[in-house]
Amino acid sequence: MATAAAKSRVVILGGGFAGVEAAIALSKTRRFDVTVVSERSFLHLFPVSIWTPTRTIAPARTQVALSAIASAHGFEVRLDEVTAITPEANQVTVGGDVLDYDYLIVALGAGKPTPPGAEHTLSLCAGPAQAIEIRDRVDALLEHCEGRIAVGFGANPKDPSAMRGGPAFEILFNIDHLLRRRGMRDAFELTFFAPMATPGQRMGEKALAKIGPQLAARGIAQRVGSPITTFEADGISFANGTRLPADLIIFIPGGVGHPVVTASGLPVNEAGFLKIDANTLVDGTSNVYAVGDVAELSGPDFRAKQGHVAEAMAHAAAANIINAEAGRNERVGYAEHVSILCLMDTGDGAVLVYRSTTKQYAISLPVIGHWLKRFWGFYARNSKLKRFPRLPGL
Repeated sequence: MATAAAKSRVVILGGGFAGVEAAIALSKTRRFDVTVVSERSFLHLFPVSIWTPTRTIAPARTQVALSAIASAHGFEVRLDEVTAITPEANQVTVGGDVLDYDYLIVALGAGKPTPPGAEHTLSLCAGPAQAIEIRDRVDALLEHCEGRIAVGFGANPKDPSAMRGGPAFEILFNIDHLLRRRGMRDAFELTFFAPMATPGQRMGEKALAKIGPQLAARGIAQRVGSPITTFEADGISFANGTRLPADLIIFIPGGVGHPVVTASGLPVNEAGFLKIDANTLVDGTSNVYAVGDVAELSGPDFRAKQGHVAEAMAHAAAANIINAEAGRNERVGYAEHVSILCLMDTGDGAVLVYRSTTKQYAISLPVIGHWLKRFWGFYARNSKLKRFPRLPGL
């Protein structure tokens, strides 16, 4: 699409795992002008932000400056808000400016639902500001020497893949571990809650067989199987008429479609996620790709939107843009990477969970599992900056 005098322009909307990985892959070729548009000045390492509330890790260690990643790999960063996508004109509106593109990669993530009383909850997956607020609320309860903490997650019934269950379990386990180290566990009530009857089932029976006993062994109560009617300043009300008192409510809702996407005229599913083909190309387009949580995910019934899947989608989109630019017909898909993969930290260890269409396992890793996840955070941060060799295929 480009002339000899100009490179094709790729605009990537979103500076999360998927957007950054696509930018790195495309920049390696030196054949494109790549611009990443992000509201945040940093890539947020959500998997290690589970330790922010317990002060196990400083918030700065969960962030990698996009400017530093861009400098290491040779792409541009525009810090601004995406306000519109106009695919028929090959343009996006960013702040007050209109950017033209030859190829567009949408990696904006999911939208944020607002269930009744959402203002009374905090979400670990909402970004570092809320993780810090959770930390401060936990600190206040520790100062008070008692408290009731409820942690849970929800789903989007219109797209069951749009949920984040693992971090809810991890934050519960880590708070429990913190309280035990402080000798204060008996003064606190910890409760896990979820509207579905068997939360975590997407991880597989073997994972459930590990997680359930872990909750019980730590004295963490469960309140599951009834829809949430409303969150309140001092508790949660459920559709079955029961109520869970709480001083701190941490809730990770199911994702919904991003509002900029749903207003774009691009095809979306019932939940508002962009419809894509097996190669991440948005249906009905020839140069718009969608990767990560913003896109409808195809695959087995247990599929879930996870970081490693988002990065696989980013690699597929980048490869397909490279092939299209070169006039090649080869296309790359992401289906083989749709699996559940989680190193679920417990504060004093971890459980390695894996599920694919052919196998599943859940392996307890006392002590070393925690440090393996800590090392992953180091690797994820430094490999993006070329300070650490990137593993093949990553």
